[in-house]
Amino acid sequence: MQTSPPLTAQQLAVFSSFAQTLADQVRPLSRQWFRHPLTVETKADESPVTRADREVEAALRETIAQHYPDHGIFGEEYGASHAEAEWVWSLDPIDGTRAFISGNPLWGTLLALLHRGRPVLGLIDIPMMAERWLGASGSPARLNGEPCRVSACTQLDQAILYATSPDIFDGPDLDAFDTLAGTVRMRRYGGDCYSYGLLASGHVDLVVEAGLQPYDYLALMPVIEGAGGVITDWSGQPLGLASQGRVIAAATPQLHREAMRALGRP
Repeated sequence: MQTSPPLTAQQLAVFSSFAQTLADQVRPLSRQWFRHPLTVETKADESPVTRADREVEAALRETIAQHYPDHGIFGEEYGASHAEAEWVWSLDPIDGTRAFISGNPLWGTLLALLHRGRPVLGLIDIPMMAERWLGASGSPARLNGEPCRVSACTQLDQAILYATSPDIFDGPDLDAFDTLAGTVRMRRYGGDCYSYGLLASGHVDLVVEAGLQPYDYLALMPVIEGAGGVITDWSGQPLGLASQGRVIAAATPQLHREAMRALGRP
């Protein structure tokens, strides 16, 4: 059976440029709907969705299909197409729809490119802040074109912890998170994908969440890893399409291990 050639630096550079073109394309589209009256619908999983979410993803899909018709796409609003392809794009058009509809500017667009099921490129774009983090395999993560780096924090009692909301945890997960949150220097809520950008830039030391979908975390992985951080599930296993949606992102391996212990997953 024939196998495809390995990923090259040139390919990755081309795809990184294309991902930024995609983000540039949809930034004005999402911004025009922000703080604009919108009908909010509730999806089957009880999460909100708006016309903005759907229009942004539709535009992304159209441009990808025009340039790379053989690539697969896995998106939040319109599902998967050709998910068995060697190259698959993961799309979250508006990560933080609750923030978006409540006028909070810390929502973003997430793009990831998977090669044979592994995320090799990730982009976090925050349209209202004009901030963009880009991570690609083998390269340092960048914020608006400049290299960024995680903090050197190694201890929970010195760490700044973020989570999108305490509402994302329930049952044993909530108990575990409360135990962890009681050990850190500071805990804050909100931010959605923006918190991971802050982690990659050294302002936040730890982000812990549950209930995420692959399109929520696949784009974050190359950014966090490219900035020198660690991102896994709560058991320390690599995140993938089949992960359970529990995420630990930490500035250092030592802090990551302490967080897992505090969550009861030594």
